[in-house]
Amino acid sequence: MEQRRTQFGLNIPALVQSAGYPRLIITAFLLALMVYAAVLGLPIGQLVSSILVRFGMNAILVLAMIPSIQSGTGPNFGISLGIVCGLVAATLSIELDLVGLTAFFFAVAVSAILGSLVGYVYGLLLNRVKGQEMTVGTYTGFSIVSLMCVFWLMAPYKSPEMIWPYGGEGLRVTITLQNRFDKVLNELLAFDIVGVRVPTGLLIFLAICCALMWVFLRTKTGMAMLAVGSNPRFAASSGINVDKFRLVGTVLSTALGAVGIVVYAQSYGFLQLYTAPLYMPFFAVASILIGGASIKHATIVQALVGTFLFQALLVVALPVANEAIANNLSEVIRIILSNGMILYALTRKEAGGDLG
Repeated sequence: MEQRRTQFGLNIPALVQSAGYPRLIITAFLLALMVYAAVLGLPIGQLVSSILVRFGMNAILVLAMIPSIQSGTGPNFGISLGIVCGLVAATLSIELDLVGLTAFFFAVAVSAILGSLVGYVYGLLLNRVKGQEMTVGTYTGFSIVSLMCVFWLMAPYKSPEMIWPYGGEGLRVTITLQNRFDKVLNELLAFDIVGVRVPTGLLIFLAICCALMWVFLRTKTGMAMLAVGSNPRFAASSGINVDKFRLVGTVLSTALGAVGIVVYAQSYGFLQLYTAPLYMPFFAVASILIGGASIKHATIVQALVGTFLFQALLVVALPVANEAIANNLSEVIRIILSNGMILYALTRKEAGGDLG
């Protein structure tokens, strides 16, 4: 049997170890839910369509974890800084009365610039608190969200789509993008196949981001950043400026987070201000850890796998549970599932397999 396995290039234990038991268990559970959904008569095509959309709209936020992890600062719990930059860019596009792809790409460009500037300052802070990056990042993210609540109340916007009506102060909590750039990527080149709506533009944009990340990690700068993250003492002894490349990873991570929230918002159809970004870093960090990453090593494949598993479970489990229990418990179940996966991801001792 061992010879036959070697002859055909199949080594089941090695494949299992590479994928990791947690991901195999989650995948099996997801497949079981899909089968049960079909038995219950739920529209499988719509479920798969929702999975594709949620995967695409969340993946860039998870992808933003890779530069920070690979540069040695760990999962970016301060990605809220990038998220608020993206929200500022999106509100500016509305204030300037831009629509469609023009509004979207304007928001992406401005968010990347703002995210880079804020990420530079944030990176300087992380270089001063080596060994405590996750704690300081979490505190910084919470603080900036609270500070932005004041900004949203005092920002000098004039667009009636954003400000409170009847003389209210500041911007609304939720701003619709219906007449701006709502689902411009989702509907771009979208097509239907066997009842599944494929958000082609969204997936293409994600693929471009992944390709750029892949190329960057193989440049001289990217390789130096990886060396710093893997062994900072060896990198320093080789003449590499450790602080510089930690800073590069933080800037890139924050900028990606800013772009990611713009992509998320165009799929969601709304901008959510004030305290909405507060816990978004936990979902992104949990996704990449579920994908097999650790606090010291992460790959693009792990980010994509983790995002897909996390979002697919949320999409499928809620309607299945509602149908099976015959009660509207979707919000309760969503909270239990999402927080459970976050708790698992943040408390597991090791990363499992390396899918990258």
